[in-house]
Amino acid sequence: VTAGRRKSSFWFSSTDSVEDELEMATVRHRPEALELLEAQSKFTKKELQILYRGFKNECPSGVVNEETFKEIYSQFFPQGDSTTYAHFLFNAFDTDHNGAVSFEDFIKGLSILLRGTVQEKLNWAFNLYDINKDGYITKEEMLDIMKAIYDMMGKCTYPVLKEDAPRQHVETFFQKMDKNKDGVVTIDEFIESCQKDENIMRSMQLFENVI
Repeated sequence: VTAGRRKSSFWFSSTDSVEDELEMATVRHRPEALELLEAQSKFTKKELQILYRGFKNECPSGVVNEETFKEIYSQFFPQGDSTTYAHFLFNAFDTDHNGAVSFEDFIKGLSILLRGTVQEKLNWAFNLYDINKDGYITKEEMLDIMKAIYDMMGKCTYPVLKEDAPRQHVETFFQKMDKNKDGVVTIDEFIESCQKDENIMRSMQLFENVI
């Protein structure tokens, strides 16, 4: 069972009673917002209602701060330390950089990750790797992400990995992505390389499985 599936079951819990009037009371007070999100995302209104109920159940205030996000995310990776990766992931969801993820932020990101096109997913992935949001990915940024992923997956998942495995992974990426050898990867280089190279696309499965 992938993390994605676990996450889906987490947010879509208690769907059997979705039509119950009392259960849906928490979402029906904001129909205009849901209709707007339906137009902006790839979820149906019914799916958004279920997601909103799950979101409010975990986050009664209507927003998630970073510490709460880390606590929730750690449930999916008990075998490792997900703290650092959850920090990077939180920043990717927090598109307006106000230190909180709203339901709208959550849905926009989830819509891309679950139902977006390849181009949309790669754009989102680039934004995740571009830690300082300057429009470029450096080796240091990619290494930080890779180390966080390996820490999160835990030694039980990858018991035979060498200590320098994350760095080797990054070197492989950069050899193929940094076309002009200027030491950074632009979004165009990133997307072009990923779309043309089957090995990189398979490597991206590691990324997709930890969203």
